[in-house]
Amino acid sequence: MRKRSKNRLNSPEVPSDASDVPSRTAGGSGVTSGKWLPLDELVEPDLSDVDFADPATTPSELGSSPLSVGELPGMAGNVGLEGLAADIGTKKAFERLEFTVEPEHANLRIDLYLTLKIDGYSRVFLRRVVMQGLVRVDGREVKPAFHVVPGQLIEVNDLPPAPQDGPIPEAIALDILYEDESIVAINKSPGMVVHPAKGHWSGTLTAALAHHFKQLSDAGGPTRPGIVHRLDRETSGVILIAKTNEVHYKLCAQFEARQVQKTYVAIIAGTLDRDRDRIIQPIGHHPYQREKMAIRSGHPSSRYAETQFEVTQRFPGYALLKVSPKTGRTHQIRLHLAHIGCPVLCDRLYAGHAEIRLGQLLRRSARGLPARPEDAQAVLTRHALHALEIQVEHPKTQKKLTITAPLPADMQRVLDILQQGDAYDASELSTS
Repeated sequence: MRKRSKNRLNSPEVPSDASDVPSRTAGGSGVTSGKWLPLDELVEPDLSDVDFADPATTPSELGSSPLSVGELPGMAGNVGLEGLAADIGTKKAFERLEFTVEPEHANLRIDLYLTLKIDGYSRVFLRRVVMQGLVRVDGREVKPAFHVVPGQLIEVNDLPPAPQDGPIPEAIALDILYEDESIVAINKSPGMVVHPAKGHWSGTLTAALAHHFKQLSDAGGPTRPGIVHRLDRETSGVILIAKTNEVHYKLCAQFEARQVQKTYVAIIAGTLDRDRDRIIQPIGHHPYQREKMAIRSGHPSSRYAETQFEVTQRFPGYALLKVSPKTGRTHQIRLHLAHIGCPVLCDRLYAGHAEIRLGQLLRRSARGLPARPEDAQAVLTRHALHALEIQVEHPKTQKKLTITAPLPADMQRVLDILQQGDAYDASELSTS
């Protein structure tokens, strides 16, 4: 049995089944609540909790000026609602739509119900349609905050066309791991940004999705079609895409209820004194570096975070881990591993280096070996973290769905070098 010793994890060894481990204080962090908090990595439905019937949340507080993105590179159309009132009553996409409320949709707000039933329309747009009096429930006009009851007849009259917003489609190749009429699973390549953001307006996953798929959910907002959750730019691996709003909401519910099982693999720099454990440390915003997160006990921005890991292979100075985040905080795996002194290899933010060369990986200088010409060749130029597998309940069939993304070539190359040592054929680096 491996000898245990104290370290900064502040937690007992993980039992064989740790899925039901309760939240608790870690290292005096002050995080004691057992309530699961919303996922930071989750792309929640746009304005899902805005209730215009609540005086504390009025339209004026949300801002009257729409956000225009028509002139931004990589974006098309307008995220705002200019011209909506003019469109309503002049342009008609459908003369009349009818729905009968099913038991599974009991007590939903009318605007949310319509978002689930009518794909291609955002909740904000449909809320305005309701406010314009184009929606009737059992023959009566209602307000957006109206809650539907099973058996009620919903009528939508003269629905105008949906505004054409969102990323400009780009013919970018995608590695599709799974696809049906409800969801798509993509093996995201390292270096690809999920959705447009400052400095990254083109070459995004959403631009590629807009090119390959005619129908995607817009519940996460017009700039993020289909996106249910996120991966960091340099993280590779499986990411789920929703084709309809109803599927989007059901997947989000699974994420929020901690029913989605995510497994990552990471190559770390350092030596762990145990084969498995869990890290429980609160994560909040970094005090002065905006792009980083930090372990912050008792800070208003801090939120409970738990990561479980297991060592699958050991090498001198490195290890291959299987990692299961039980919460979904921004940079959670990267920050937690760095906190225990074993950062993800080539993590620019938390390991202090963004590249490793052959000689460095083999630790030739530390071993007193002379430098070779091939030792200067770069082996890895992004952090060694890969979303290996995701398990969800299929939103339509309710059957367990497991999707796996194969280990990318750059991380496999690092493992090959660590396994073969000085005998590794460096000529393979120039051809890869």
